[in-house]
Amino acid sequence: MGPGLVFGDGVGSPTRPGRVENPTPPGSPYSSSFHFLGLALLLVSLLAQAQSRVECSVLNSLILKEPVQYCVLVPPGYDPHSARRYPVLYFLHGLGNNEQTLFNSGGWSVIEELRQRHKIGDFLIVAPAGKQSFYINSADGKVRYNDFLIREFMPSIEGKYSIRRERRARGVTGLSMGGYGALRLAFAYPERFSSVSAESAALIRESPTELNTAMRSRTPLGRLLGAVFGNPINVAHWRQNDPLALAKRNAAGVRKLAIYFNCGRNDDFGFEKGAEALDRQLEAEGIAHEFHLYPGDHSLDYFQQHIGETIEFHSRAFESAK
Repeated sequence: MGPGLVFGDGVGSPTRPGRVENPTPPGSPYSSSFHFLGLALLLVSLLAQAQSRVECSVLNSLILKEPVQYCVLVPPGYDPHSARRYPVLYFLHGLGNNEQTLFNSGGWSVIEELRQRHKIGDFLIVAPAGKQSFYINSADGKVRYNDFLIREFMPSIEGKYSIRRERRARGVTGLSMGGYGALRLAFAYPERFSSVSAESAALIRESPTELNTAMRSRTPLGRLLGAVFGNPINVAHWRQNDPLALAKRNAAGVRKLAIYFNCGRNDDFGFEKGAEALDRQLEAEGIAHEFHLYPGDHSLDYFQQHIGETIEFHSRAFESAK
């Protein structure tokens, strides 16, 4: 069970894994003596500074014409009034998940363990709600999620938080639908990101013709794809947003990215075929990358097993990009 998040007045106050409401050490004389109240309060303050925290809020989007919820994991010692600026990793959740998934699925605990073992540096992780958008503009132009991310959300977050607003300090990652979104976003805008990763990315290799058959059968996947890519599938729109096509079209820029992705060998949706196809496409373009096909399926359990590798990858990428 991952740490819970509690909302109030639009701002979240999540409980950190293993955190207690009164962090005074057990058996400490300061917990029962008013003579040492000042020192006890100082100790509480220092302990709080040594812990990461998640802040959740809402951005009223002018582009999407609706409020978008998001959560931000800030590292220990983060001080918005300090001159220090941090790298940022954008996390895009999967279909049926939300902006809290990373933090409520055990991911926060994994990140904290990596931090305590000095396996990762300090950076912010930002997770917006993506609904069922695939993080792109819809074929009919009614939902402009790509525009929201690039033109509105990222500038807003990087203005609100102490973030280094430069390519080398910006990465993007995602799970399933979010993995597709992360790869597509970085491959479409390689000048904005220094690193990209994906777990179990929804790299659908069926042709638009095959997908149109699924939509005529009124399958759940067909309905979801139709809302984003058109019904029938808008072939030009499909290809324009295909990460494999983007890797070829923007190869010069994509070569500058640090790239990592993995997938379960027995993915429930067959996404391992898409991952293998992306591996071959990147190889053909001479684009360096790291790809792993692991035992496993398409589940949060698989995600939990490998999210640590993803976070470490981005930490290394931020360090080498300095």
